Amino acid sequence: MALTAQTATISGTVKGNDGDPVEGITIGVKENPNQVAISGANGFYSLVIDAGKPITVVFFSVNFATINHTLSATPGENITYSPVLKFKGNLTEVEVTDNKSRKEEIVRLNPLLFNQLPSPTGNIEDIIKTQMGVSSNNELSSGYSVRGGNFDENLVYVNDIEVYRPFLVRSGQQEGLSFANPNMVQSINFSAGGYEARYGDKMSSVLDITYRKPLKFGGNANASFLGGNIQVEGVSNNRLVAWSIGARYRTNSYLLKGLDTKGEYRPSALDVQTFLTFDVNPKLKIEFLGNIASNKYLVIPSNRQTNFGTVNNALRFTVYFDGQEVMDYTTFMSGLSATYRPNAKTKLKFISSAYHSKEEEIYTVQGQYYIDQLEADLGKPNFGQVAYNRGIGTFLNNGRNYLDATVINLEHKGTRYINSNNEFLWGVRQQAEKINDKLSEWRSVDSAGFLVPYSATDINLIDVYKTKISLPSYRSQAYMQYNYTKMLKDSSIFTITAGVRANYWTVNEQLLISPRTTISYKPNWRRDWLFKFSSGVYYQPPFYRELRGIDGTIHKDVKAQRSIHFVLTSDYIFRMWERPFKLIISSYFKQLNSIIPYEIDNVRIRYFANNNAQGYVVGTDLRINGEFVKGVESWATIGFLRTYEKSPDNVHYDYFNKDGEQIVKGYTFDQVKADSQRVDPGYIPRPTDQLVTFGLFFQDYLPKYPAFKFNLNLQFGSGLPFGPPTHLRYQQILRMPPYRRVDAGFAYNLLKLNREIKRKSVINHLKESWIFLEIFNLLQVQNTVSYTWIQDVTGNRYAIPNYLTNRQVNVRLQIKF
Repeated sequence: MALTAQTATISGTVKGNDGDPVEGITIGVKENPNQVAISGANGFYSLVIDAGKPITVVFFSVNFATINHTLSATPGENITYSPVLKFKGNLTEVEVTDNKSRKEEIVRLNPLLFNQLPSPTGNIEDIIKTQMGVSSNNELSSGYSVRGGNFDENLVYVNDIEVYRPFLVRSGQQEGLSFANPNMVQSINFSAGGYEARYGDKMSSVLDITYRKPLKFGGNANASFLGGNIQVEGVSNNRLVAWSIGARYRTNSYLLKGLDTKGEYRPSALDVQTFLTFDVNPKLKIEFLGNIASNKYLVIPSNRQTNFGTVNNALRFTVYFDGQEVMDYTTFMSGLSATYRPNAKTKLKFISSAYHSKEEEIYTVQGQYYIDQLEADLGKPNFGQVAYNRGIGTFLNNGRNYLDATVINLEHKGTRYINSNNEFLWGVRQQAEKINDKLSEWRSVDSAGFLVPYSATDINLIDVYKTKISLPSYRSQAYMQYNYTKMLKDSSIFTITAGVRANYWTVNEQLLISPRTTISYKPNWRRDWLFKFSSGVYYQPPFYRELRGIDGTIHKDVKAQRSIHFVLTSDYIFRMWERPFKLIISSYFKQLNSIIPYEIDNVRIRYFANNNAQGYVVGTDLRINGEFVKGVESWATIGFLRTYEKSPDNVHYDYFNKDGEQIVKGYTFDQVKADSQRVDPGYIPRPTDQLVTFGLFFQDYLPKYPAFKFNLNLQFGSGLPFGPPTHLRYQQILRMPPYRRVDAGFAYNLLKLNREIKRKSVINHLKESWIFLEIFNLLQVQNTVSYTWIQDVTGNRYAIPNYLTNRQVNVRLQIKF
């Protein structure tokens, strides 16, 4: 009774200016930070507030304009207040106080910041690469590694529909456009681990993207040296139908001119997407998402010259090419969903989607190469020039690979909002898959007139793979999740999210059960701290790529990989220089079992198709974001990581000749085996073992001329493991040089938003316009993405680095209307 006498209750339904309930709005009392609630799936909220004095109730979100509602309640009073929030057309303020995401292992990103990011690819994944736990060593690829995982271990959703990466891509320059169209995005949620049961079955991360429902007619267009895009959106006169259509065209030929391999590059990527929303009635909403994408990559190489080695042992690799390489993949995706709200506390969603990908990889490339020793004596006039030739040879690479993939699924997701402190979620999904794959590739190496490996009677080819496979299958998935929040007697807040997933695949007939939980505690301290602990079992059932071994054959007995996550996170919201900031510190450990070993060449992942390995990942991440410059958001992240694995397949024998010298092919003169020694290397670095990563996104402007802006995107990653192409994991423990990349952008606001219009002009129809001058690889660092291995007739191997792009300048024009 004493509590009732001192408090009151405010409740209601939060809606957007389109009339739809809005989920995830944070409601808080400005005078008492511990009085917080989150609007549920039906927009309903209920909050206990102090009575007998004036207070301000704040409704805020990343995507909607903040509302402040001042009131004074009498003790025991029940107040009803249902605000209508206005969607932000342009986000300028910095949000660091998203209380809902604080209680989850989720980082919410402002999608409009992508427009300021100097991006070589134009893919929205570039904004993910500087987040906590994320690393990427290839600016041409949309792939990224999260806390020791590989590219295949990341879940990506667009409007609750899972999207996929291409299967046959070998290098970043072949990728083209990723699925998500940045101009259509409303929200970006990212988790680097410890995520909830409602998300799917992969071991590393979740990227959850939601497209924007238009509220009025508008659009934007971009054009640059690398292509262009246009997006138009609007609503019907009766406001029951909203539509958004976007088209993108991308060509990286301008960027690829800076590669060591010279030639004719003809990459092109085109995609068209549409997002439609039908408000049938207040209880039923239907959405349609469609995508058609065509990515083509043609290169006719002519020559290449690469210097490598050390100062005292400098070498030059020169190649003259014949032939060409063609990569062509076309994808179709469509998704239809219906959201039904039978009452204020229940949300039912039904989803049907289909994905089809047709990929072709056709190449025949011959290279005649020379390996030359460069003069290293500073005192000689030919310093840095060719001193003598160390070897010549020819290689021939040939491939005719075709893949056709179809994925169709039906899904139901439900939410039952019990009250402001209790929520129950569930879902089921049935998926059909069919993969048709035809693999035909081989290599030939001729060193000094002799085929390698040498035979006096036979012509020996290397890496000969010829398979033809058809694999139909079905997957069944289900999950249940319960969210509970409780305010303790001392006004601290305790939250628990607990759930379980189930997964079954007909190919390996394996049933998987994955419990997951997150516990958060927000103490009633003077400083705004929150602590979280997340743990769970994260299985990753194999998809087609994991079943295909090095030789191209399918291994249907491969089981799911398992990762057990333990994540401890604390975040602290504070003010510095009278501006808002947020600090997140996260430490994690992942126990890996039944791991499928793999190797990475550029962006191509090749699995060994067995579950023989076990390993671990351990690390710590730090992230700080806020107004380093007043009024604009920047962030910096740093991570420390170790990931190792061991497998009985790494046990091997070293052989010695009669003089006790270890026999190394190509080096040891006496190759006759006289003795052997068994070697078990134990734990070795995984291909994604990267000790230190650092990411920075920084914005600035001229105080007296705010129309002039500067944006900086910086990435650093210490060296990754690599090794010779012997498919022996224990040999792949050498280290690449570190990845260092700085992209800078200078922007000028040509037409300002909400500017004063003084006279009639066609330009008045434009809402806003920016022009960007972007400098990619500002520091002109030669980053190594992979190695080309050349072997002479004695078996001696040379690792020639394949460098990424050099410094390039891009001009981009952006118009909003």
